[in-house]
Amino acid sequence: MANTVDKNKQGPIWPLGNIVVGTPGTPVNIMSLVDPTLANDPNTANVPGAPATGADEYAVRCYGILIQPMKAGASHGTQINAGNIYVIKRGTGAGTGNRDDLGVIIATLSQGAAATPVLPWAGLEAAPLNRNVFNPYDILIDADNAADGAQVTLLIQ
Repeated sequence: MANTVDKNKQGPIWPLGNIVVGTPGTPVNIMSLVDPTLANDPNTANVPGAPATGADEYAVRCYGILIQPMKAGASHGTQINAGNIYVIKRGTGAGTGNRDDLGVIIATLSQGAAATPVLPWAGLEAAPLNRNVFNPYDILIDADNAADGAQVTLLIQ
């Protein structure tokens, strides 16, 4: 059975689905299920005179990103990952830009552990209702083990 892919950018919540890391050390963009070619990434430059690279009516922005370190369950629901999940900011330097590049890791989520003392997820949150927002295309997930992943939801203004 195929999973639902919600492409409604209007919010206030936008579940992006279960982002699965196929190869450890090769981060996966959290927008990969809703925009597989990352065509609407605002960091993608358009060449003057060429058609636009995406059909973006507006850039996707969010004031919060909820990340739960879980993978698809064997028969239904979700289950605990085999290892750590790494929340990564897209790198622009000379580093590897993956779980081995400590300059880009935002959070390390251990298997089944909470990212904060109370909440069972990592929450990246900007100040709501202003222009201080996230570009979700800048956030990637990496893992210690193939097939581990994270449930990701955007909070849209």
